[in-house]
Amino acid sequence: MNYLSVAVLALALALPCQTAVSANQVSPPPGQAVEQETLAPTADELVAAALERSPSVAALRERLAVARNMIDPAGALPDPIVELMLADMGFPKFTVGTDEMSMIGPEVRQGLLYPGKREARRQAARAETEIRGAELDLLQRMVAAQVRTLYARLYALDRERQSLEAARELLEMLSATVAARYGAGQAEQEAVIKAQLEVSRLGERLDDLSADRKTLVAALNRLRDLPGEAPLGSVPVLPPAAFPASSLEELVLANSAEVASKQAAVSAAARRLDVAKLELKPNLSAGAALGLRGSFDPAVTLRFGLEWPLWRKQKQEPMIHAAEHELAMAQADLRDAQAAARSEAARLAAEWQRSERQIQRYQQAIVPQTSAAIDAARSSYLAGRGDFLTVVDDFNRWLDARVQLASREAERFSTWAEVEALIASPTGSQAAKEN
Repeated sequence: MNYLSVAVLALALALPCQTAVSANQVSPPPGQAVEQETLAPTADELVAAALERSPSVAALRERLAVARNMIDPAGALPDPIVELMLADMGFPKFTVGTDEMSMIGPEVRQGLLYPGKREARRQAARAETEIRGAELDLLQRMVAAQVRTLYARLYALDRERQSLEAARELLEMLSATVAARYGAGQAEQEAVIKAQLEVSRLGERLDDLSADRKTLVAALNRLRDLPGEAPLGSVPVLPPAAFPASSLEELVLANSAEVASKQAAVSAAARRLDVAKLELKPNLSAGAALGLRGSFDPAVTLRFGLEWPLWRKQKQEPMIHAAEHELAMAQADLRDAQAAARSEAARLAAEWQRSERQIQRYQQAIVPQTSAAIDAARSSYLAGRGDFLTVVDDFNRWLDARVQLASREAERFSTWAEVEALIASPTGSQAAKEN
């Protein structure tokens, strides 16, 4: 006999008309005020808070800002070089102004990239920005899914806690009932001892649930950048969740942030290959110098040069080969991400269908059947025909059915959260848009 089992005797003896009512619906004693329980924010509110305050999300936002600020520098020209030029025909004697060939003055040189190189580098930088944006989107979806999954687990835990707290109230009535029947010679001493034992075991289970809940709340607080022990109210209900009506595999392939990230990586690798190939083209340079010759007219010098890739076998060509391998790697990663997305779509569809069937089974069969069974066992026991252990066993099934129903509902919502992370924006709902 366990702590849940003992509560059946109290139901059988003290509440004979309420066995079909959920243990979460125990009324307070007459004259006692009902304490208003603090409720947790909605799942969407928690998601919004996490996306706004999560340090990991903030870090990727900054990383995206860094990438955006690197686009213009990627295509910028090299900085010009300013020099002071001296041409002295009578060195070491200073002859500027006395010798027609001697002069002094400033010289400016500017490096010029081969046509197309600047734009190719900007395109490569933009592709890197797309990767950072896809990574941010992926992380935001993951954070939203984590928040919703934790929310669902808290819902199941709070439903179980309510059931156990209701059982604790019944155990208090049980202690008096069993003691009275033992004093009248209608019960054995074993029942009294077990009633006391189960009260202790009930406290043990409630303590475990309390610790489990604090762990879940701490994980949720981390996502919201709050102190680990910051309180969170109870979760009374789960938001509605609808599975997409169209093909999940097609939706995942079209909207997956992971696939989008790999596609951006392929694009970036292709742009880097373009840049590497253009490095085979010579860079240019232009320069001008003004020579001051004292009493003679100033001399102007213009220069034009080429930076020829003479060592291409040791420099540019290996870089091209490396960029080609990076592109092949990115394409393989993309195919792997697409395969993983198809696999995830199949898994989530199967889990959703299972959850739907199980919830329907609990609602339409298991919960009503366990209610009928405990009613029948209770009636037989009160009439002196039934066995106490049968009543205990039926009550265990009755209460377990309600706990398992909440657990199945949480599983279904968690599956929906994973689906949303694959096909929708962090705060949007693809299913809602379709319906």
